Amino acid sequence: MQFLRQVFESFRFAWQALRSNLLRTTLSLLGVTIGIFAIIAVFTLVDSLERNIRTSLSFIGDKVVYVQKWPWSFGGEYQWWKYFQRPVSTYNEFRFLSDRLETAQAIVAMDFKGRITVKRGNNSMASLIQGTTFDYNKISDVPIEQGRYFTQQEIDVARNVAIIGSDVSENLFLGQDPVGKTFKLNGLNFTVIGVQRKKGESIINVGGNPDIKCLIPFGAFAKMFHSVNPDIDIAIKGYDDDEGLLELESEIRGLLRTRRGLRPSQDDNFAINRPEAAAQAISGLFAVLTIAGWVIGGFSILIGGFGIANIMFVSVKERTNIIGIQKSLGAKNYFVLFQFLFEAVLLSLVGGLAGILLVYLLSFMKLGSLDLQLTANNIALGLGVSSVIGILSGIIPAFSAARMDPVIAIRAK
Repeated sequence: MQFLRQVFESFRFAWQALRSNLLRTTLSLLGVTIGIFAIIAVFTLVDSLERNIRTSLSFIGDKVVYVQKWPWSFGGEYQWWKYFQRPVSTYNEFRFLSDRLETAQAIVAMDFKGRITVKRGNNSMASLIQGTTFDYNKISDVPIEQGRYFTQQEIDVARNVAIIGSDVSENLFLGQDPVGKTFKLNGLNFTVIGVQRKKGESIINVGGNPDIKCLIPFGAFAKMFHSVNPDIDIAIKGYDDDEGLLELESEIRGLLRTRRGLRPSQDDNFAINRPEAAAQAISGLFAVLTIAGWVIGGFSILIGGFGIANIMFVSVKERTNIIGIQKSLGAKNYFVLFQFLFEAVLLSLVGGLAGILLVYLLSFMKLGSLDLQLTANNIALGLGVSSVIGILSGIIPAFSAARMDPVIAIRAK
């Protein structure tokens, strides 16, 4: 109990010392404030970017591979011009894989057409049209807010039905319930069977922004837009127990090489792309940004730490006489040590809180489609770093104060 009371007294002395030298206190904590602001601002920006991008990537599916003509990244010594000689993926290849794949949960053929005008009466807008087969909702996220998803029959007979995005609904139907109503697409009437939940703006929209998208059966899309040999995307979802989708990728490669008549000595003339590769590349970029944040903020915090240490040495010198009186009256060494250590930590924490407050105010700024959010983890990190800097900056001045001889300290002027 006595120990706790003395600790509390040490804290009270530290607080009074900071209040009595307000200008010096403010100047001392500026370095820590700037340092914590730089670190937490970078972390907040990186976390917000990563959350935004990963949300966008969720729309192209989890445990999914895409069979396409072009790879998502070019690497190695493979000559770029050979990619042009590759055949495109076709609907017949989709049917071939669909009938034979044993390690796939779902397989989908899809294609896109951008900036196609859709109309209803006098209302119109440019929309992204996507034709797809039945299992698309197993491959990608299709959050239906109103209405329903396609039936197998609607896909098989290529019926003119559509699932529209929220922006399409707002622009064409002006707040009315669009389900069951029709709109014009490429001169044909399409009936709305569903409306997707609004996604909002995003930095990247892999596969297109669903808010401006019209999902229609692949057959209906092909009749309007496809030539004899269209280039389509084939998306295939693997099972959860297929670690790294190695079995699925191996089976796809074997079947497609057989289908295309490739000899063992020939390279693949198709690409098997994975969303995870994009996610890993993004994680690598964010790791670099995080390190940059630590370096930038670290220099500011280092300067702030030296500033606090300097102020603490000044405080010890100014209060040498008071330290001597306290020790002569029976104050223990730890009481004096805690008094100055608490002052350094409190000074650093105030600076850290000021830096976090600046980041919090920054989060209210509108940065395009990026929604900045200051998380509890980043707040805890800022306070933790501030506390460590306070301890490191104040430990040597506090020890020097605690080890003073009371007789010599009382005589000091």
